[in-house]
Amino acid sequence: MKKINLHKLLVRAQAVRAHAYAPYSKYQVGAAALAASGKIYAGCNVENASYGLTVCAERNAISKGISEGEREFIALAVVTENGGSPCGACRQVELEFMSPDAPVVLADAALQNIQHTTVGELLPDGFTPRKLREGQRAHNNRKTTKP
Repeated sequence: MKKINLHKLLVRAQAVRAHAYAPYSKYQVGAAALAASGKIYAGCNVENASYGLTVCAERNAISKGISEGEREFIALAVVTENGGSPCGACRQVELEFMSPDAPVVLADAALQNIQHTTVGELLPDGFTPRKLREGQRAHNNRKTTKP
């Protein structure tokens, strides 16, 4: 496997963070997702007065790649003011399109404090497409075995 340049991802995430629309929280986030194709997709958080409609940087980056035909991502970088970690919704989306052992690098705005982790460490025992299929099969088997 080709070596992943996590610093390059951090620099892209740091740059796109400047475009964040965060008038409510004032917490700008930038993310860069590396697709299996080698392309990098960057995204920033976009807040909304109706807070539930806010879209996080990580989901924006991955969604941008999905909209361009990607289906697998192999690394992710996230940059915030203080090196904050992805929210639960982002972790679940990451697990949908990334391997549990895919590297995730988190950094502060100056790229001075950097933390290395993986998707699986961020969301241990996460809900995966495989678990969904297993549950559906179990449900279907119960329906066919009823008296």
